Order: sequence, then C-alpha cells, then structure tokens
Amino acid sequence: MYDEALRSQKELILCEDGTNTLYSKEFNEPYHSTKDGALHESLEKHVKPAFALKKNQETLTILDICFGLGYNTFATLYYIKKHNLKTKVHILSPEFDEGLVHSLDTFVYPPEFKEIKHIIQTISEELYYEDEQFKVEILLGDARESIPKIKEKIDIVYQDAFSPAHNPLLWTHEWFKDIRTLCKEDAILTTYSTAAAIRLGLYENDFFIFVHRAEMMRYSTVASLKMLENLEYIDMELKKIRNTEAKSMRDINYQK
Repeated sequence: MYDEALRSQKELILCEDGTNTLYSKEFNEPYHSTKDGALHESLEKHVKPAFALKKNQETLTILDICFGLGYNTFATLYYIKKHNLKTKVHILSPEFDEGLVHSLDTFVYPPEFKEIKHIIQTISEELYYEDEQFKVEILLGDARESIPKIKEKIDIVYQDAFSPAHNPLLWTHEWFKDIRTLCKEDAILTTYSTAAAIRLGLYENDFFIFVHRAEMMRYSTVASLKMLENLEYIDMELKKIRNTEAKSMRDINYQK
C-alpha cells in the first residue's frame, strides 16, 4: 500500500488562503484541502473546536494523526500563544516520512508561525521539542505500530491522515479501536471526514458523532466519548436504519 520509492516526490502547492502545502505523489493527493487552506483548515477543523470543548483544562495531551507538514501541531501552539492561554500541551504525532520532517526548517510557513520558528527548527532537527509549556514528540515509523505503544492517555485526537481512499489503514474500525484504547473517558476527536464508513468506525468504538460547522469552511466531524451540548448530534442508529448498506472499514480488506 505504501511506496517508499515515491515518498520523496512532492510538489509545492499554494492554497486559497495563501498558505503553502505539498502534493504527495505517494498518496496522490495534497496534504491539505487547497480550497480550505492549510492554516485555515487546521484552525477551523481541529484546533478551534478542540479548544472550545477543552477550554477549562490546564493540561492537554494531544494525538496528532499524522504529523506531515506539522500544521495542526504548529497551529495549536500558535493559537495558544495568540490567545495568551496558560494551557500546557503535550503533542504526540506519528510520522513515517523522516525526510519530510527534517526538511521543515526550509518550508515557507505563513507569517502567523513566525513566533514559533525556533520550535519548528528544533523539531525539524531533533524530531522533538520541549519547554515549560510545550512538549512535542514525533513518533517515527508506521502509525499502526507506534500508536499501541503510547503510554499517555489522550484528551484530543486530530484525525487528519491522508484520505480513506488513499490511506485506508488509518481509518478502519480496528484503527479507531486502538485510538479508543488510548483515550481518556472524556476525549474528543476532530476530523475532516464526514463519510458514513468513518463515522460508523468511530461509533462502533463508543464515540458519539457530531457535525462541526465553521465560517468559510465545509462541515466536518467531531466525535466524543461523552455526549456534548451545543453541537449538532448525529443519531448513528437511525443512520444505520436508513442506510443498511453502510459499513465501517475493516483491516481485513486492506494490505500494508
């Protein structure tokens, strides 16, 4: 399924919000929605909804699937600094493209990341960063192998892998089972995917499913292990009745 020979083949793409992303030849798709924009997508689909739901917590452990260009992680640090939050965060992020991470010190990020340039530089060089408020760890290797080894309990999951069509092993029922095992009992998960198969995979692993809407952004999904107020709830049992053909994705249907 993965093709290491194509891994280094990437093209720079300008998104509609003015930020840069890359197009992966290995996965045959960009790292971000070029319409939504790399930074805009990270903030609106992941960081803002997650922090709105976890705004009262002093410490947060975040699982960022997968690191890629680091936008979700860096947007999180940017958001915390911009709003002068005291929240301490520990971000763990699997990534098997070591060369990509080491190249990030030369990638042209938006000006919003200027204040965290030293963090980007350190992560690019060492795959790790830590200060009094932030700790970021890149878990180098196959996410399906590194995730079960994590010992920390997770507050927030950014489920942001390449699409189910191109990287199905990070969207299956079994994958979400591994994620569920790591989660605290009030954990939330954010993802751009709104596909029935993905929502079913989450639902089958005890997540409640909600619609997330943001200005100038296509709707996305928030999943939570606790029922949430003020979000549009999706009754997955009713969805199953209305669409009897819908099924979650399963490992057995795919090969590494």
